Amino acid sequence: MDSDDCAKKTGLSAARLSRMHDTLLRHVGPGRLPGLVAVIGRRGGEHVDAIGTLAFDREVPMRRDTIFRLASVAKPITAVAAMILLEECKLRLDDPIDDLLPELARRRVLRTIDSELDDTVPAKRAITVRDLLTFRSGYGEVAFLSPTCPLQRALVDARLPLSAFTFPGTADQFMQCIGRLPLAHQPGERWLYHMSAEILGVLIARASGMSLADFMRERIFQPLGMRDTGFTVATTQLDRVATCYQTDFSTGAVTVLEGASNELLTRPCTFESGAGDQLVSTADDLLVFGRMMLNGGAYGKERILSRLSIELMTTDQLSAQQKASSPFFENFWDSRGWGLGVSIVTRRDDVASVPGRFGWDGAFSTSFYVDPHEQMVGVLMAQCRPGALRLPPVVLDFWTSAYQAIDD
Repeated sequence: MDSDDCAKKTGLSAARLSRMHDTLLRHVGPGRLPGLVAVIGRRGGEHVDAIGTLAFDREVPMRRDTIFRLASVAKPITAVAAMILLEECKLRLDDPIDDLLPELARRRVLRTIDSELDDTVPAKRAITVRDLLTFRSGYGEVAFLSPTCPLQRALVDARLPLSAFTFPGTADQFMQCIGRLPLAHQPGERWLYHMSAEILGVLIARASGMSLADFMRERIFQPLGMRDTGFTVATTQLDRVATCYQTDFSTGAVTVLEGASNELLTRPCTFESGAGDQLVSTADDLLVFGRMMLNGGAYGKERILSRLSIELMTTDQLSAQQKASSPFFENFWDSRGWGLGVSIVTRRDDVASVPGRFGWDGAFSTSFYVDPHEQMVGVLMAQCRPGALRLPPVVLDFWTSAYQAIDD
C-alpha cells in the first residue's frame, strides 16, 4: 500500500509517516541498531517501514518478514494461551495451582526480603492462577526489591532471573529450582515482574497435556496464520533471523549478545519459556495477534477467545496499595496498571498514553500495543538489549511517531 492509499484507509498522515521514518532512521547505524521493522495497523490497513540490515556485518536488508526474538512481548501470548484453558474450565482463576504444580505446594515466605533463605513463615494461602497472570505469585525479579539479598543471590546461582537470558534445563528442572526457594512475599500481596509468566507456561503445558509450543501452535498460531512464530526456526529460514545485540551498561558499547546466536534457534528448545526467552516472530504475525485482541478475540473466521475474556485481560487488576509496594521502572505506576498478562495505560501523560491501550515491551527493543480507542495496533521489532533499566529511546520515539501520525 503506497503512502497516499495508506493515509486514506488508516487515517494516518503520509507526511507524518515520513517524519516517523526519519525519526526511526536516526536510531539505525554503527553503535546503535543495524535495523528495525515498524508496523502500524489501523482500520484494516497498515503502514510498514523496514529500515537497515539484519546485522552490522551483513548487508541483507531488513524486511517485514524478518524473524526476531520477542523477549517479553511473548508474555501477552502466554496469557492468551492460559485464558483459552480458563474458558474451557481446565483452569480456574482462583483455584490453587498445587495439583498441577506440586513443586509449589505448601510455600514458605521470607520473613523480610533481606532475610536468609531459612528465615521464613508459612504462606497464608496457596498460589492461584490469578496470581500468575497478575504477577502476584511471590516469585519474580527480586532485584527490584533488594538487589543484594540472599534470595536474589540464590536466584542468580540457579540462572532464574532475566539477566540469565535462558534457563539451561527442562521445565521440570525449572520447577524444581523454583520449588527449593521461598517466596519473596505472600501470594497476592504485591506485583513482581517476570517469573510468574515462566511458571504460567509450565502450568499451561501440564493442564493441556501438550508442550507449550504445541499448544500455542495448535490453538493460536495456526488458527491465526502466524506461520513464523514459535520456539525454533527451520535451518532453511535462518537467513531471515536478525542478529541480537546488547549495550554495555557502563561503556555503551554494542556487541553481539552472548548466548543468542541465530544457530541456537535451529536446535530443539529445552525450556519453552512462557516469559519469552526464545519465542520468535515477525512484525506481521504480531500484527495479526494484535488485531485478534483488538477485535475482541476474533480474527477473520477464527475466534481465539471471547470478547469478555479480552475485556477481563485488559482491565487493571492491581490496587493502589499493591502498586505502591511494587517497585519497577521510575514512575511506571503513575500511568500504568496490570491486567491478566498485559500492561494497561490508566492515565494520559504522554502523546502515546491513551487510557485503555494495552500490550507490553521486550528487553531486545521489541514493543507491541493495542489501542481500542484509536482502533490501532503497533509493533516495533529490533534486536538490541539497552544499556539501562528503562525503555530504549527507539521504542519511545516509535510510539510518539505513531500517534503524531494520526490525522483524524
